[in-house]
Amino acid sequence: MYEHKKKLGKAFPKIGIFVISYNASAHIQKTVSRIPTELYDAIEEIYIFDDASPDRTFETANELLANPNLKSKLNIYKNSINLGYGGNQKVGYRYAINKGLDFVVMLHGDGQYAPEYIPDLLLPIFENDAQVVFGSRMLNRVDALKGGMPFYKWMGNQVLTAFENFIIGTHLSEFHSGYRLYSTRILKNIPFEENTNEFHFDTQIIIQCRALGISITEIPIKTFYGDEVCNVNGFKYAKDVCLSILEYRLHQLHVLRRSRYLVSSEFHYTRKRSPYSSHEQILLGISNPGKALDLGSSNGLLTDSLLQKGVRSVCVDMVPKEKVMAKCEQYFQVNLENYRELQFKREFDYIILADVVEHVRNAPGMLQYIQRFVKEDGKIIVSVPNIAIWFYRLSLLVGRFNYGPKGTLDETHVRFYTLSTIIQLMERCGYIVTSVRPTGLPFEVVFESIGKSKVLRALDRMYYACARIWPRLFAYQFIVEGKISSYVAEEGEGKI
Repeated sequence: MYEHKKKLGKAFPKIGIFVISYNASAHIQKTVSRIPTELYDAIEEIYIFDDASPDRTFETANELLANPNLKSKLNIYKNSINLGYGGNQKVGYRYAINKGLDFVVMLHGDGQYAPEYIPDLLLPIFENDAQVVFGSRMLNRVDALKGGMPFYKWMGNQVLTAFENFIIGTHLSEFHSGYRLYSTRILKNIPFEENTNEFHFDTQIIIQCRALGISITEIPIKTFYGDEVCNVNGFKYAKDVCLSILEYRLHQLHVLRRSRYLVSSEFHYTRKRSPYSSHEQILLGISNPGKALDLGSSNGLLTDSLLQKGVRSVCVDMVPKEKVMAKCEQYFQVNLENYRELQFKREFDYIILADVVEHVRNAPGMLQYIQRFVKEDGKIIVSVPNIAIWFYRLSLLVGRFNYGPKGTLDETHVRFYTLSTIIQLMERCGYIVTSVRPTGLPFEVVFESIGKSKVLRALDRMYYACARIWPRLFAYQFIVEGKISSYVAEEGEGKI
């Protein structure tokens, strides 16, 4: 650690050690005293939050101030009421943010996690730019049993972790370690204070990191079970953990909306590969080589696939040009609210509006204006989300209509469409609707699948079958194709 501090100088991060404690009078002094003394020069503060323990934890902890080496680094606080395990973490993390710390290590005051491993927790932030680091007892599973972990806890830990990994797509060896390091930059971007005050706070904050797209680094630690008192009701904890995981998935599907999972991150659209997805259904409408105007192209999600079909793309979006890596023939950075800035000839075989019209206030004006760019035998392909899908009907029935950062209730959507209203819009704007295709739910996005899961592929097929049978109720999006029915000619043009 000394070498890193010497190398970084004033840029060395401010690190705090947060000792979370409850009824730990028999262990608190020994636990804090075991924090390696060579860390004292590297850390800003050691702070203890006693959660209104009925024993003498607070008084015993204060005796540590008699140690002259600790006195300048140690601060001790006691909550006026018992806040619970999760509630005490909220206080400790908010304290770290308010004190201007860059990283905070959570150490349990009962000594269950060895303070000697704190340097190992810190190393990944210097060597791998890690933002979240966990000490895992299960990277070496046999050692966990040798360290005294009861067999039922050892087995329960693995079963729950496997379930959690499967549902939210993580690959952690252990979800249930209480030995953790967080960057306060991450804590500032997740609403951790909306989490539970109970023990499954630890699971909910992992979910929030997952939603933020932050990878979690694990380091192996030894297991120690001594005479510390466990205050966790195992069955209730397992139930709460499972419900939190399932709640997050339902949140992603917009069946539920939980503000604790609305994290502050820049959302990036991804290319969907399922044959029943909007992107693949749009590509089904591209039958011949030619030239496409891709309005709202993001960073060129469809460009490469269009090239494979012999279609060159002119792309338009608000994304800065330097962030567009796709091989567009041309790229124009334009806000489509200002669609009249677009100046093209009647040169396109296809105009693609993938998830665009719901973002534009004057969607009818835009659809009428862009007709001048499509050839007489050209095609327009529009995809829109279906606001009348079954789970939004149910949500309205129970009084919920909650916006989010993406999906049908994206906060940037200014219009909503059903099958009937998108067809009416197209016809009013001078198009003949030639084809409508439904899409299935975006399971690959929700579960972040790469298409190898047989279970998800089967679910995808079954749901798409429902969408084909009853599109108004089950379609997640509609892919609408049309051609020009009439056109008010510009000067120098004949009428189609």
